[in-house]
Amino acid sequence: MREVPRTDETLRLTTTDRTHMIPHPRRLSLEKTERIKEILGLRRTPIKVGFFDQPPPGIERWSGGPAPAGCFFWTKAMEGQAFFTVPADHYNCAIGSYTHKIGLPAERAQELDATLGFMIETRYLDRAEIPGIPTLEQTPAAIAYAPAGHPGFNGDVVVLAVTPAQSTLVYEAALKTGIAQMANAAFSRPSCAILPYSKKEGALALSFGCKGNRTFTGLPDEEMYISVPGARWEEVTDRLLEVQRSNLTMGNYYQAHQAKFGQG
Repeated sequence: MREVPRTDETLRLTTTDRTHMIPHPRRLSLEKTERIKEILGLRRTPIKVGFFDQPPPGIERWSGGPAPAGCFFWTKAMEGQAFFTVPADHYNCAIGSYTHKIGLPAERAQELDATLGFMIETRYLDRAEIPGIPTLEQTPAAIAYAPAGHPGFNGDVVVLAVTPAQSTLVYEAALKTGIAQMANAAFSRPSCAILPYSKKEGALALSFGCKGNRTFTGLPDEEMYISVPGARWEEVTDRLLEVQRSNLTMGNYYQAHQAKFGQG
């Protein structure tokens, strides 16, 4: 067969065709995140949080006004927004500032002790628990938030708002990737402690959703949080497809087993 001469035009068309045939990695990431949301039946999109020495290029600064706490920004990212904050945007929550290793300005420095004192006085928190609250190792100059599939920056932690049934699938996928153990870190308050924990330990963490977080984010009673190290999120999503299929198979098996006893 005679070979057709490859002119500049045919080269251009061939390159264009290949570009259309092979999905861009960023598009794949977006599609995978939406697929995971669909598979799990999540009410809200998984988000990523990144801690930086300087603002990530191409990401706009938060412009929505004062926020009551850093976890308030989780909700905005779950709604599809991508932005970064600076330490001053977190001053209104003394506890969140503490977990993010953000020092309060001198005129507000007493707020952390005052807040902790009030929590201890009301028996919401015991003093012995304070040293065990995870914190970042260094103060970030910028904290970025976005849906997990957003291409603008690499997140340090991915956070999902899940029901117990949904958390089971994520946990089993994390087990398969080696970032979860039979006994994992679980937090009640503060919820934001899962961010420094997953970042520092490179492991999955659970948060049952503290009262402050549920107030500021509107997290419903039937949901909780699960966090995954950002660098392992792609592995977890790949394993989730496998876990979902195996759980469907086991569900059918258990239903058939139950039917043998005239139950169900």
